[in-house]
Amino acid sequence: MTTTGRAVLGLGARAGVPESELAVAIDAALRVAGLAAAEIAGLATLDRRAAEAGVRAVAGRYGWPVLAFEAARLAEVTVPNPAATVAVAAGTPSVAEAAALLAAGPGAALVLAKTVFPRSTVAIAVSATIAADRAGAGTGRAARRASG
Repeated sequence: MTTTGRAVLGLGARAGVPESELAVAIDAALRVAGLAAAEIAGLATLDRRAAEAGVRAVAGRYGWPVLAFEAARLAEVTVPNPAATVAVAAGTPSVAEAAALLAAGPGAALVLAKTVFPRSTVAIAVSATIAADRAGAGTGRAARRASG
Protein backbone atom coordinates (compact mmCIF):
# COMPACT_ATOMS: atom_id res chain seq x y z
CA MET A 1 0.00 0.00 0.00
CA THR A 2 1.30 3.45 -0.85
CA THR A 3 -0.07 6.86 -0.10
CA THR A 4 0.24 9.83 -2.40
CA GLY A 5 -0.39 13.52 -1.97
CA ARG A 6 0.91 13.80 1.59
CA ALA A 7 3.87 12.96 3.78
CA VAL A 8 4.55 9.57 5.35
CA LEU A 9 6.40 9.01 8.59
CA GLY A 10 8.75 6.04 8.68
CA LEU A 11 9.43 4.52 12.10
CA GLY A 12 12.08 2.08 13.21
CA ALA A 13 12.08 0.97 16.84
CA ARG A 14 13.37 -1.62 19.20
CA ALA A 15 10.86 -4.16 20.42
CA GLY A 16 8.51 -3.04 23.17
CA VAL A 17 8.98 0.74 22.99
CA PRO A 18 5.92 2.35 24.62
CA GLU A 19 3.58 4.82 22.96
CA SER A 20 4.75 7.73 25.12
CA GLU A 21 8.38 7.30 24.10
CA LEU A 22 7.49 6.94 20.43
CA ALA A 23 5.30 10.07 20.61
CA VAL A 24 8.21 12.12 22.00
CA ALA A 25 10.41 11.03 19.07
CA ILE A 26 7.66 11.65 16.50
CA ASP A 27 6.83 15.09 17.89
CA ALA A 28 10.52 16.08 17.78
CA ALA A 29 10.87 14.82 14.21
CA LEU A 30 7.77 16.71 13.08
CA ARG A 31 9.14 19.92 14.63
CA VAL A 32 12.48 19.50 12.85
CA ALA A 33 10.71 18.83 9.55
CA GLY A 34 8.35 21.78 10.04
CA LEU A 35 5.31 19.57 9.59
CA ALA A 36 2.08 19.17 11.51
CA ALA A 37 0.75 15.73 12.43
CA ALA A 38 -2.24 16.44 10.15
CA GLU A 39 0.13 16.55 7.15
CA ILE A 40 1.14 12.92 7.71
CA ALA A 41 -0.90 10.32 5.82
CA GLY A 42 0.36 7.29 7.70
CA LEU A 43 3.03 5.61 9.79
CA ALA A 44 5.15 3.10 7.87
CA THR A 45 7.31 0.49 9.56
CA LEU A 46 8.63 -3.04 9.58
CA ASP A 47 5.85 -5.65 9.61
CA ARG A 48 6.87 -7.15 12.95
CA ARG A 49 6.86 -3.71 14.63
CA ALA A 50 3.46 -2.83 13.14
CA ALA A 51 1.79 -5.39 15.39
CA GLU A 52 3.25 -3.95 18.60
CA ALA A 53 1.03 -2.15 21.08
CA GLY A 54 3.20 0.98 21.30
CA VAL A 55 3.33 1.44 17.53
CA ARG A 56 -0.40 0.86 17.10
CA ALA A 57 -1.21 3.19 20.00
CA VAL A 58 0.98 6.04 18.75
CA ALA A 59 -0.50 5.75 15.26
CA GLY A 60 -3.97 5.85 16.82
CA ARG A 61 -3.03 8.91 18.85
CA TYR A 62 -2.38 10.81 15.61
CA GLY A 63 -5.16 9.17 13.60
CA TRP A 64 -2.73 7.53 11.17
CA PRO A 65 -3.03 4.11 9.58
CA VAL A 66 -0.08 1.76 10.08
CA LEU A 67 1.56 0.66 6.83
CA ALA A 68 3.62 -2.51 7.31
CA PHE A 69 6.41 -3.79 5.07
CA GLU A 70 8.43 -6.99 5.13
CA ALA A 71 12.18 -6.61 5.66
CA ALA A 72 12.93 -8.02 2.20
CA ARG A 73 10.83 -5.28 0.56
CA LEU A 74 12.46 -2.55 2.67
CA ALA A 75 15.90 -3.88 1.73
CA GLU A 76 15.11 -3.19 -1.95
CA VAL A 77 14.82 0.57 -1.33
CA THR A 78 17.93 2.68 -1.84
CA VAL A 79 18.40 5.00 1.13
CA PRO A 80 20.99 7.67 1.95
CA ASN A 81 21.79 6.33 5.42
CA PRO A 82 21.88 2.52 5.55
CA ALA A 83 23.15 0.93 8.75
CA ALA A 84 24.89 -2.42 9.08
CA THR A 85 23.65 -2.79 12.66
CA VAL A 86 20.05 -2.38 11.49
CA ALA A 87 20.63 -4.91 8.71
CA VAL A 88 21.77 -7.48 11.26
CA ALA A 89 18.92 -6.77 13.70
CA ALA A 90 16.05 -6.23 11.25
CA GLY A 91 17.08 -7.95 8.02
CA THR A 92 17.23 -4.65 6.13
CA PRO A 93 19.79 -1.82 6.27
CA SER A 94 16.99 0.71 6.79
CA VAL A 95 13.57 0.73 8.37
CA ALA A 96 12.56 4.37 8.91
CA GLU A 97 13.88 5.85 5.64
CA ALA A 98 12.99 2.82 3.50
CA ALA A 99 9.47 2.50 4.95
CA ALA A 100 8.75 6.22 4.51
CA LEU A 101 10.00 6.24 0.91
CA LEU A 102 8.22 3.02 -0.01
CA ALA A 103 4.91 4.15 1.47
CA ALA A 104 5.10 7.59 -0.16
CA GLY A 105 5.29 5.97 -3.59
CA PRO A 106 7.51 6.03 -6.68
CA GLY A 107 9.77 9.06 -6.88
CA ALA A 108 9.23 9.95 -3.21
CA ALA A 109 11.79 12.13 -1.47
CA LEU A 110 12.94 12.41 2.11
CA VAL A 111 12.21 15.72 3.80
CA LEU A 112 13.67 14.39 7.03
CA ALA A 113 16.47 11.85 6.84
CA LYS A 114 16.58 9.32 9.63
CA THR A 115 16.70 10.97 13.00
CA VAL A 116 17.91 8.67 15.74
CA PHE A 117 16.42 8.64 19.22
CA PRO A 118 17.39 6.36 22.12
CA ARG A 119 15.14 3.44 21.09
CA SER A 120 13.60 4.58 17.81
CA THR A 121 14.38 6.20 14.48
CA VAL A 122 12.10 8.49 12.48
CA ALA A 123 12.24 9.64 8.84
CA ILE A 124 9.68 11.50 6.76
CA ALA A 125 9.11 11.26 3.01
CA VAL A 126 6.77 13.03 0.64
CA SER A 127 5.26 11.87 -2.62
CA ALA A 128 6.87 12.86 -5.91
CA THR A 129 4.17 15.50 -6.47
CA ILE A 130 4.83 17.21 -3.15
CA ALA A 131 8.60 16.88 -3.59
CA ALA A 132 8.35 18.68 -6.95
CA ASP A 133 6.11 21.38 -5.48
CA ARG A 134 8.51 21.90 -2.57
CA ALA A 135 11.50 22.15 -4.91
CA GLY A 136 9.66 24.62 -7.14
CA ALA A 137 8.59 26.71 -4.17
CA GLY A 138 12.19 27.14 -3.04
CA THR A 139 11.62 25.90 0.49
CA GLY A 140 15.31 25.35 0.95
CA ARG A 141 14.81 21.78 2.16
CA ALA A 142 17.06 19.23 0.59
CA ALA A 143 15.06 16.36 -0.82
CA ARG A 144 16.66 13.06 -1.70
CA ARG A 145 15.02 11.02 -4.45
CA ALA A 146 14.10 7.42 -3.84
CA SER A 147 15.21 4.95 -6.42
CA GLY A 148 13.33 2.00 -4.96
